[in-house]
This record gives sequence, structure tokens and C-alpha cells, in this order.
Amino acid sequence: MVSLLALIGRRSVALIEYLGGISKLFFASTYWIVIGPLRGKTLRWRAAMRQMAVVGFDAVPIVSLISIFIGVIIAMQGAYALRKFGALNYVVNMVAVTVTRELGPLLTAIIVIGRSGSSFAAEIGTMKVSEEVDALQTMGLNPIRFLVVPRYLAMLIMLPCLTTVADTAGVMGGGLFAVLNMGWSLRSYLTKTVDALLLRDIVSGLIKSMIFAVIITKIGCYEGFTVKGGAEGVGRSTTASVVKSIFSVIAADMVFTAFFYYGSDH
Repeated sequence: MVSLLALIGRRSVALIEYLGGISKLFFASTYWIVIGPLRGKTLRWRAAMRQMAVVGFDAVPIVSLISIFIGVIIAMQGAYALRKFGALNYVVNMVAVTVTRELGPLLTAIIVIGRSGSSFAAEIGTMKVSEEVDALQTMGLNPIRFLVVPRYLAMLIMLPCLTTVADTAGVMGGGLFAVLNMGWSLRSYLTKTVDALLLRDIVSGLIKSMIFAVIITKIGCYEGFTVKGGAEGVGRSTTASVVKSIFSVIAADMVFTAFFYYGSDH
């Protein structure tokens, strides 16, 4: 019992320290984005643009392809269930709302975690173990402003854009199934989709994507800054950043879904 309580205590302290470190990194990077430019510390937009290309543009093909598959899968499952009740028209509602509210932002975030969140941890972690981060400080450069802020800006801008791409591709995937297997025209499918969607469905998904962007960037960069133990430590931190980011994104998705659900008139 004593050992169990000690383990719980150690894990609790470690969790509090971890959350404290993430919060400190969040406030420091937000300071450099909001307050820094007002004090003459310009944002590194060129570095941010390079990160945007990696985080956003390079991810468009895989995000689009997976979202199309997801749209087809939702349409097939919806048609299978709703055909029994003669309610095939509601397949459109199911695809549109499910993709824009939930699966679009969530799957996009998970893909970006695997592509970019892990690379944030690996790149910064490699710089940490090779003492490049210490060299930046020696030269008078703030590591958070130099390394974190460009990635933060890129993620905040590009993840909502990728989510919009995923939403569009997912809806078109559902339309592909509807046209080929349900005898609908693409025009009628798109018309029903527009009628089924509310503005808050799209907006709630984009808000989630911005929250996910903060989570992915902060966990990835923090894991990089806390690397210990050389190349093996970089591998551990990269793996930890992926696992913790996916868990945190899904937990945040549940919280915000509940907020939007109970905050609406159902």
C-alpha cells in the first residue's frame, strides 16, 4: 500500500511538473507573438513560411486521400443502417455533420501529429543533445522565439486550413458513394449537404482545430526541449510526443464536443 501511494504521489508530481512546463512554454511563446512585436522583436515570418510548407502544403495529399476514404466509409455505414428504415436521405446529414464537427478536425490533427508534431520533438531534441540550443542562448537568441514561435504560427494557420481541406474531401467522398451507389446526382447531393449543415457545425470544427494546433505544438516542442540521454533520448521523446499529443487531442475533443453539445439547443 505504501509503495502504491508513493507511486501515485510520484506520478502526480510528475504530471503537475509536466503541465507546468507546457503552460510556461505556452505563455512564453504567446508573449513573443503578441507582446514581442510591440517591443521591436519582429516575428520570423520567413521561418514560419518554411514551416507552413512542411506542416500544411506537404500534408494536403495524405489528408485529402484519407478524408475521402472516411467520407465513403461513413456513407456506406450510414446507408447500411438507414436503408432498413427507408431514411437514405439522412445519409447526407450523417456525412456532413460527422465530418465537419468531428472526424475532419480530429483525423487531420492525428495525421499532423504523426507528420509534424513528432518532427518538432525530433528536431528540437537533436538540437538539445548537440548543444545547439545552448549555443543559441550563448549568442543572445531566445530559443523559444527562434525555434517555437515559427512552428506555433505555422500550426495555428495551417491546421484550420488542412481541416477545411479534410471537410471538403470527406463530403466529396460521401458524394462519390451517393452518386455511384444511390443514384443521386452530384448537384442534388451538394444541395442536400448545404441544407444539412449549419454554420456552427463548420465553426466548431475550426475552433477545435486551433485548440489542437496549440496542443500539438506545445507538446512536440516541450518534449524536444526536455530530451535527455543522446540519440536514445530523442527517440523516446519523439514517441512520447506522439502518444501524449494523440491522448490530449482526443481528450480536448471530448471536452469541446460536450461544450458545443450542451451549449446548443440539441
